[in-house]
Parts: sequence; structure tokens; C-alpha cells
Amino acid sequence: MDAENLIRFSPLNVLPRNQRLLSGLVCGLDLFVILSLLWMTTFAFGPVSPDGLKALSALLMLIVPTIFQGVGRYTFQPANPPKLDYSRIWLGWGLVIAALLFLGYMSHTAYVASPGARLWFVLSPLGLSLLNPIISGPLQQRVSGDYTRTAIIAGTGDMSQRVADQLGQSPKSSIKFCGYFADRDAKFEAESCRPLIGYLDELPDFVRRSCIDVVYITLPLREEAAISNLILALQDTTACVYFVPNLMMLNLMQARVHDLNGLPMIAVMEVPFSQVQAWVKRGIDFAIATLISIAISPLMVLIAISVKLSSPGPVLFKQQRYGLNGGNIVVYKFRSMRVMEDGAKVTQATQGDPRITKVGAFLRRSSLDELPQFINVLQGRMSLVGPRPHAVAHNEHYRKLIQGYMLRHKVKPGITGWAQVNGYRGETETLDKMEKRVEFDIHYLNHWSLWLDIKIILRTALVFFNDKNAY
Repeated sequence: MDAENLIRFSPLNVLPRNQRLLSGLVCGLDLFVILSLLWMTTFAFGPVSPDGLKALSALLMLIVPTIFQGVGRYTFQPANPPKLDYSRIWLGWGLVIAALLFLGYMSHTAYVASPGARLWFVLSPLGLSLLNPIISGPLQQRVSGDYTRTAIIAGTGDMSQRVADQLGQSPKSSIKFCGYFADRDAKFEAESCRPLIGYLDELPDFVRRSCIDVVYITLPLREEAAISNLILALQDTTACVYFVPNLMMLNLMQARVHDLNGLPMIAVMEVPFSQVQAWVKRGIDFAIATLISIAISPLMVLIAISVKLSSPGPVLFKQQRYGLNGGNIVVYKFRSMRVMEDGAKVTQATQGDPRITKVGAFLRRSSLDELPQFINVLQGRMSLVGPRPHAVAHNEHYRKLIQGYMLRHKVKPGITGWAQVNGYRGETETLDKMEKRVEFDIHYLNHWSLWLDIKIILRTALVFFNDKNAY
């Protein structure tokens, strides 16, 4: 990628890249409101014709997106924050009613003239109008970048000051610049950079203690050893790291390139998806987890009774694990052992482990012990798909042995993940097995897409119910 193309690209202008995503999300919410009100008014006023109701629902799923798109409901202008116009709601709904009345007349369908239909005609645009301010705020927040992150700069040269100036001139990025870290051998340069927080060898500890979100490395390329050591040290944090390179070297770089108001930088480590994509992923997680939780609730009751009768102890096993950005979360599982280990030392289950109950062995083989984690998904602590969360003791052990181990915490942990559907599930009795699991987790971060999430979910059923590694 040449310098001219790099300067044209701006990570702050994320709306065009997410146009379809936003449109699909708002369209899905519109259909949810319309179809929910349709079914409620139909059952309230009766009589109910299930076949007719299903046919009408299917028809609405075809014509509502088409008409609403035609009136501009799902069109967001890149120059402005997303605005969901009330006039477009009422105009679009009027056209929907006209289309339904015409189709009803042509097909001699009586439903569109029923009392329930007349009430539904009025309630639907009102429901969409009430939804409008609820979703317009979050959309504007996610798209315009209205959130605050903290940043520091590693280096005190001219490039460091340019980065700081650009941060100050980019209010939309909402990045709070905290200060500089200097090379001990460059004290003269450091005098002009304020605030000066400390020196490069102190930077990683400061990032961990202060939960810094972004680190910009502006050291000259001749400081290759210092840059390499700094990047390696920052892999044990959850900060996003950007290296601001010499323009002449850009064609040699393979990492993802961004720019800050025309100032190019290379993303060495960053979150794999945008804020809008994260919001959509969360919405999909919540919707699917809700449906699954309702469907499996009778099964969960039976499992809870079986666990209670199998051995003394609570039904649920609660364990502290690392979540998004390395924060502690409580993860739920059905208890499958006679012990409740959650301390500084946690021993992984092995084949024929005497701690596992008979009921627990079946639950672990079939992954039914993981079902309570749908509660974690509903709480927002976990996602359906992501790197599997490890016990805190295991995290502290492996982060010292495996380079880049903490990168897997840049996203929410998942009930299932890319490593699990590729055979790295269950016990990791050797270091190389955990290294392979981390390798697959990082591959997931580097290649994330909604389709990859769907692919993992579909493969999970095949893998989890026929996996010899689970015990």
C-alpha cells in the first residue's frame, strides 16, 4: 500500500465500512417490533389463523425492508451521525399499509380489515417511533466514536510531538493523551515533551497499572532492539499498540495500516473488529442466547437435579476467569467434580480423574456442563464465540511461558471458539498444546468475521458431541 492511499484512509471515518451492518441491524429491529405487535394484536382479538399469520409475517419480511429502504430509512450519510428520521418511518409505514390493503383486496384476505389489524396499523409506527430515540443514541455513539480511551506515546522526538498534536486535533477520536515515555539516552529531546511520565523501561508496568488503552510507538527505526523489546513486553497487556513508522518503509510492512488525520501508523496489536461490529456481535449473542436459554430451560432443570443428587455440593460451579481486556469475571458451569477449585493452583481434569462424578463425566463429554454460560452471555460477560476463558491461575502461569498469550483477551471469551472446533479442547497437559490453542485463538482475532462466528457455531455441535479430548 503506497503512502498516497494510506493518507486517504482514515479509521475515524468508519461509517461507510459499516453501512450495510447498520442498515441490517435497524431493519432487524424494525421487523422485530412490527412482527411482535402483529402477533400480540392477532392473539388478543382473534380468531387466529396460524397459516394466514405465518404467511402475513413472511410477506412483511419481504416488503418492509424494501419499502423502508426505498424511503431512506436505512440510509445513513457518512458526513453526519446516524439519524433515524420519524417522517421516513411514517411515510414508509403508510406505503406498507397501502401495499397490504392492495394485496388483501386482490387475494380476498379478510385479516387486513379485522379489528386487530386496525390496532396493529396504529401501534406499529408508534412502536417504531418509540424505538427511534433508543437506538439512535447508541448508533451515534458507536459510529462517531463517542467513547474515551487513554493513550501514551513511547518516544520524545519530532514524530512523537506530531502524534500528540494530531490527538489534540481529533476530538472525534475521544482519545485522552496522558503523556510521554522517553529513552534514557534522549534526555535532551525529552525536555520539550510534556507531560513526561517516565522512561521506556517503566512503560509496560505503567500500562498494566493504569489500564492504558492505546500505546503509540514513535521511536526511530534505528532503535530496532528497543522497539522489539517494547512490543514484546506490551504483549503481556491488553493495550492496543501502534507503531508510527518512517514513510519510506511502509511498503515493507505487512501489518494493518491506519492513519490519524493523515499521519500513518501500523497496528501491531489492536481489537479485531470495529465498535459497530462489536455492537452487532453483542446483539446477535443476546438474541441467540435468549432463545437457547428458553429452549433448554427444562433440560437445565433436569441436569441441576441430577448434579444435586450425584454428590454433596452446589449445583453451579463458579470460577474467577479473565474476560475482556483481562478483567475478572465469574463464569458459571454445572458442577462436575467433588471439589470446587478456584485458587492460586487449579489442576486440570485428566482422563479417569477421580474428582469427576459419574454425572459430571457425562456432562463434560457432552459439554452440557457449559450450558449455564449462556447466563454469562446474557450478562454481557461472555460471547457465544471467542477464546475460551481459562482459570486465573492458568492465565498467570501461561502468560509467562507463551508469547502473546494475553492477546486473546482483546475480545470477550466465548462458550466455543476456533481452537475448540479444531481439536484443542479439554486438557492441555503439555505446553505445546496450550501454544497451539493460543495460536488458533490469535488466528481467530486476525481473521474475525460474522461468517466465521456462524461457521464455528455450526461446527461446535459436530465437534463437542464427538470429542475424545473432553473428560
